[in-house]
Order: sequence, then structure tokens, then C-alpha cells
Amino acid sequence: MVRIFRHYLSVKLILIIGLEAMVFVLAIRLGLAFNLPASPDAGSALALLPTLAFVAAMLVVMNAMGLYSGEHWSELQPVRLRLMAAAALVALLIFAATRLPPSVTIEPHSFAIAGIAILVGIAGIRYAFDKWDMAALGTRVLVLGTGPGVAEFARLAQRKGNYNIVGYVALPSTVDHCVPPSMILPLGPNQSLLELVRRHRIDQIVVAADDRRATLPMQGLLECKIEGLKITDLPVAFEREYRQVSLESITPTWVMFEDGFRQGALRSALKRFLDLAVSAAMLFVALPIMLVAAICIFLESGAPIFYRQERVGQGGRVFSMYKLRSMRQDAEKDGTPRWAAAKDDRTTAIGRIIRKLRIDELPQIINVFKGDMSFIGPRPERPFFVDTLVKEIPYYWLRHTVKPGITGWAQVSCPYGASIQETTEKLKHDLYYVKNHALFLDLVILLATIEVVFTGKGAR
Repeated sequence: MVRIFRHYLSVKLILIIGLEAMVFVLAIRLGLAFNLPASPDAGSALALLPTLAFVAAMLVVMNAMGLYSGEHWSELQPVRLRLMAAAALVALLIFAATRLPPSVTIEPHSFAIAGIAILVGIAGIRYAFDKWDMAALGTRVLVLGTGPGVAEFARLAQRKGNYNIVGYVALPSTVDHCVPPSMILPLGPNQSLLELVRRHRIDQIVVAADDRRATLPMQGLLECKIEGLKITDLPVAFEREYRQVSLESITPTWVMFEDGFRQGALRSALKRFLDLAVSAAMLFVALPIMLVAAICIFLESGAPIFYRQERVGQGGRVFSMYKLRSMRQDAEKDGTPRWAAAKDDRTTAIGRIIRKLRIDELPQIINVFKGDMSFIGPRPERPFFVDTLVKEIPYYWLRHTVKPGITGWAQVSCPYGASIQETTEKLKHDLYYVKNHALFLDLVILLATIEVVFTGKGAR
């Protein structure tokens, strides 16, 4: 992982985006080279700006198609289908761009050559990443500890496969081991930690002990540190590799002394300005969509078309959030709030469509204008659920230290949260945002939201 403006990005993702951007540039230059008789200036520096615009459009469209999500980096079948859809959309953009002044005449054969070069190049890159085991070339990690605190870390390492964990060392005070027994490396009484590290060619040690003063082999760790090994605390490794905060590792001391959780006046003012600018542009685009949705809702189930729902915002302040009605009018006739479920029978036919496409969320732009919400931030919850979640989940209140948002890091990273367990999972991502929020992370979330809207991921 590489940290850019307090946000961690995968080296694999950066490599894929960089290589594919080069493919787009080379393909366009190749197409323009065969286009020179029709447009002599096409291959000159005058074509640089259109080329860069095409590359940016292609990357955004591929991101919208989910081609830069972790699950689609190297799988060839999803890549093939999504790439064809992305290429068709970009072809329409190019066709429109060639009709706008100043335009460059593009011959059909040049267009075809560039398209074939892009498809071949992308397919080659994805195939190479599918066959290339980056873990074999990555950092070899030894985890010091096997107790409950490392269980989630081990589960994510096994599922995501982006951390080359060689093994775990059990500490004397650990009774219940929460990692696969085959991964526990024996450390004999006459063997030093440094000898074990040398034998397994370890590059980094992750310390995952519950009681460090009583159980950590300090002498061995000092020897490894002097030897040049990188020694990382579990919360830091957890955040860096999985871009979420380990709830098991949070303590008041950690919150106070850890880098992050900062609220700057300049950043808040700039974020407010961007909220107003983005929301104004979105409202201009969204008004026709909301009008059509409102008519459909009225024709299906009558008024009211919009409804207000109490939500908890920054500092625990309760505000009214606006949405298009997607459920029956008697969805909560008993007065008891309920989680939304998959295939919820309270949802109307039109409601299922607008929820899938996130159209029901568009009126929240009004909340952004009013200052109740930001465009990006943790999703606000209802007071009934917040009262329960604060009691059930430690440090849940931390997500209320920033303004809630229409979209957020948890929304683009997790499924819909409709239970205590799912909400706990989302909180790990919300706290990552609260700790590391910056304009760069907001941009990453904005691009990821485009994918969520296009693919309908996580909608209910």
C-alpha cells in the first residue's frame, strides 16, 4: 500500500491504472498516426489535450463499470464484459467529441486501429496480473500474536490475499488461538525471534498482542529492529492494508495520540464550498429525474411523494432528512422503526427501481444546501437505531464528529447495513474516513460512487 494524502492505495491498483492509461495514450497516438493523411495536424501537439481528455474519460468510465474494484482487477470474464460496455460508451463520447469545434476528422480505419489496440492492451495487462502472483514478490510478514485481536486481521488476509503473511507466533499468555494452526510457527525456548525471522526471510513484523508489557519478546524485537526489519503495530497494519479501523484496537489513548481525527477550519470551509458547488450542479441535472420519479410514485400509490425522516447529524443533532418515498404509506404503521431488508415487501414497484438506482436519495441535496449534511461523509442513522448502536458498538459516537453525507467510504466499500453486525462492519470504514478525511479521499469516494450507481452495488 502507498499512502497519498492520508489515504492508502493499493500498489496493484496504481500499476493497473498507470499501465492502462499508457495503453490508451499509445492507442490514440497509433490511430492518429494512420489518420495523418486525413488530418495532418492530428499527430501534432495540438492533439495532446484531446488525448488526455480521452484518457481521463476512459478511466472514469472504466471505474464506473467496476473495472478498478478489487474483485475485478484480474478476472477475465467480468473484465471482458465490462470493458466492452465501457468501450461502447467511450466510443459514443469520441464520436460526439469529433463533432464539436475544434474537431479532428477521424477516419474509420484509424478509429478501428485505436479500438483494437486498446482491447488487446487491456486484455494483455489483465491476463498478466491474473497470472502474476504479486504476493510472491511482496513483503513477507510475520504476525506476533494469535489471540482474539488478530482474528479479523487473519480473516481479511485470507480472503483478500493482498498481504503475504508467512505465519504467526503464539505468545506465552495466549490460550485460545484464533488463526489456522498450520500457520503458527514454533518458537523454541533456545531459539531467538531473529533466527526465526532469518529462516523464513521475513521483511516485516506485525505486533498483535493484547498485553505487550507482559508477553512481548522485547529483546527479540529490538534485535529485529536493529537488523533492519520494519515493525508495525496491528492497528496501523490493519488500517494500511484494509482501509478500515480495527474496533478491537481502539482505546481512548489511541484516539488521542494517533495521527488523524483532525478538524481544520480551512478544510471545513473548502469542503462546504465544494458541497454547495457539487450539489448545485447535481440539482440542475437531478431535477428532471426527480420529476419523472415523483410522477411515477404518485401514479402508483398517490401522495405523499416526498417524506421527511429524523436522522442524527454532526454532534448528535437531530435533523429532518428528505427522500423520495419508496415504501408503502403504512410501512411503519405500528410506529416501530425497522431495518430495510433485501427484497423488502414494504417497498413499492417504483420504490424498488428508485432505490436500486439511488434516485430516492436525490432530495438530500436540499439537506446539503441547508448545511445538515455534506455530500460525502458517514450515512446518518435514525435516532431509534443510534440509541441502540451506541450501547451495542464501542466508539460508535465517533462517526458523529463529522457531518453525515449522501455517500461515504462505508457506502462504497460495504453492503447495505441492516443489522448490528453489518453496521459494525460499516463503522470500521466510517471511522477510517473520520480519521483520515481529506479532499483526496473525498475524490476517491466520489469516483467510487459512480461505480455504485452504475452497478447498483449494495442497494436495497
